[in-house]
Amino acid sequence: MSRQTLIIMAFNQALPSALLGIADMLTLANLSQQHSPSNNETHLEPDCIEPWRPNVLIASIDGKEIVDGQGRTFRPDCGIADIDQCDGVLIPGFVPCANGLPPEQLSNHDCQSWLKHQHEQGALLGGSCSGAFVLAEAGLLNKRRCTTTWWLHYEFSQRFPLTNAAWGSALVQDGNIITSGGPLSWVDISLRMIRKLAGNDAANRAADFAVVDSLPSSQEKYIPQGHMLSVDPFIIKAEHMIRKTLDQSLSTVELADALAVSERTLHRRLKTLVGEAPKAFMDRVRMDMAKTLLHTSNRQINHIALEFGYTDESVFRRLFRKQVGMSPSEYRRWQGQRFE
Repeated sequence: MSRQTLIIMAFNQALPSALLGIADMLTLANLSQQHSPSNNETHLEPDCIEPWRPNVLIASIDGKEIVDGQGRTFRPDCGIADIDQCDGVLIPGFVPCANGLPPEQLSNHDCQSWLKHQHEQGALLGGSCSGAFVLAEAGLLNKRRCTTTWWLHYEFSQRFPLTNAAWGSALVQDGNIITSGGPLSWVDISLRMIRKLAGNDAANRAADFAVVDSLPSSQEKYIPQGHMLSVDPFIIKAEHMIRKTLDQSLSTVELADALAVSERTLHRRLKTLVGEAPKAFMDRVRMDMAKTLLHTSNRQINHIALEFGYTDESVFRRLFRKQVGMSPSEYRRWQGQRFE
């Protein structure tokens, strides 16, 4: 097997932990194979084992030093022009600007052309947290499912309306492009890349060796209760109307009337602003309210379901698990144990 080449892209304001953390995770993938119990049990000599040893390079756009998000100067291994073909590219997130958002322009024409070239040649591309913005700037996420960190979702959707951004998803793979949400989600995206390039066993062993979960969990459980999905006045008003109506008696028609728009316009604007149909949007807001009750009260789950208009408790439980990634009872226990 020829040695695979993986590129970690270094940008100004990059999250320092991600730049070297991704490299560490790839190194651990190699070490975990050499020291796996299966190898010890079969008494294989080290030179009989064929570990996964990718050639990992950190590259800036022009090969020059960058200044990371903590103000430290970082010298990359090379520039992207030095690499004609690779097997994978990982783009870490950025330390936000004073407004809490990534810089307006993260890449340039040379970077975008290079990424497109690698994609056309079959490289696996990954963007963690706000690193997804770089892929979107290159047009590589147009009409693709993708994700970013929950507090960047609205900004991402506004900058890149042609993308199909999934709210609250921890990790999304569409073809050979992977995106993940959370500043430290470089762990998840590194493991997914290891899984795709070196196999399931290599990824699972690397996760065990690094003492991290091999499967990412939903961002939903970390989103602050009451967090508005958007700063757009239309969405704020829509959420307010739903939160005022505790049960499901508020239909999509009634919500449209309250917002002084047609049902068709309601559907179109919600799809544009938050990527959801009215029913899914209303269910999401109600699940957020249910999270608050589960965390702050001892009410029985069937009573909470009824309070929000779900007469069939199984429907409530299914919707809650779909959004949060765990059952209502698991969420209650998780919240109770977080700060013990």
